[in-house]
Amino acid sequence: MNDQPGPTGPGGRANILDVAALAGVSAATVSRSLRGMTKVAPETRQRVLDAARELSYATTVQPAGGRGARRTVAVIVPFITRWFFSTVTAAAADLLRGQNFDVLLYHLGGVEERDRFFDQMPLAGRVDGILTLSMPLTERHTLSLRALGIPLVSVGSTIPGSPSVGIDEAGAGRAAANHLLHLRHEHIGYIAAVADDPRFEFASSSLRRVGFGEALSRAGLTLADELVAAGPHGLEGGASAMGELLTRTVLPTAVFAEYDELAIGALWVLRRAGLRVPEDISVISVDDHEMASMLDLTTMAQGVPEQGSLGAQLLMDVLDGGAVSVEPVVIPTRLVLRGTTGPAPRPLRRGQDGNAAGGDPDPDPETVPRG
Repeated sequence: MNDQPGPTGPGGRANILDVAALAGVSAATVSRSLRGMTKVAPETRQRVLDAARELSYATTVQPAGGRGARRTVAVIVPFITRWFFSTVTAAAADLLRGQNFDVLLYHLGGVEERDRFFDQMPLAGRVDGILTLSMPLTERHTLSLRALGIPLVSVGSTIPGSPSVGIDEAGAGRAAANHLLHLRHEHIGYIAAVADDPRFEFASSSLRRVGFGEALSRAGLTLADELVAAGPHGLEGGASAMGELLTRTVLPTAVFAEYDELAIGALWVLRRAGLRVPEDISVISVDDHEMASMLDLTTMAQGVPEQGSLGAQLLMDVLDGGAVSVEPVVIPTRLVLRGTTGPAPRPLRRGQDGNAAGGDPDPDPETVPRG
């Protein structure tokens, strides 16, 4: 195993991702193996132990069942019903409960709920640690959390001075754009998610758009306003944004949606409009939602359960007195090629009568003819 790359953690120190890469397993499996949990095959556990030894990686936590009094962790999450948040929460809670922690879930789905929570701060004296999941926090909210003086870890966002886990959001956008550019698409649409209240916007949305635009710019293209549409979070938001794009003068040959649920809504509209995917229009997004494989959706997988498990791991390490770096731990993304992306066709243009230029008259004004 000596031909493996060296540690990537701060200062050259190995972190859990280095051990996972060397052992050929996920970070969650490393955590379970080092904690002595039973849901790991003996040969897998030995491979993890060998990798940890080779990288001089050590964790200060005790094996499962070795703790004394139960401790409590607060998990603060927006929109628990959305797939990303529910998946991260479930992975984090499973690991915490398996290590004799109690979990208190706080669902803050809007500005009013969030502000009320941080004004009243019900966590004081009730919890030993805090795990926040992509919460849009103001400086005042962050100061309230810090004033508690207890360990704090964030997933999907960063809080200065605290450990965090996430992906390179801009990098995911760049990679998605580069895939479409490789397929020779030039008229590329963009579907963004818009929060009900701009004070509750997620940083991931703007970062993915920045990365996407950077890739286009390097290819000599621009993300034209004509090819950008936005909708509320969720399937319906993706559907409404895609419907809006189909009314524009120039129809895109490909569309990037900021996350899979938006893309799923977009696919529904395209198929109802009689457009073939990917022959007429390609679709790509970010997540690798549990429905993505069933819908043959090309996507940038971002290791959602792994983010939850690793966030919980970092928090337990801090609670057990371990030396945990405050440098963000970045989970790598990967392009999952499926059937919704393909080579660019000739772009369609609408004439003044609303029909695609050169196409036959469309008897239904709410549909778009095929190219």
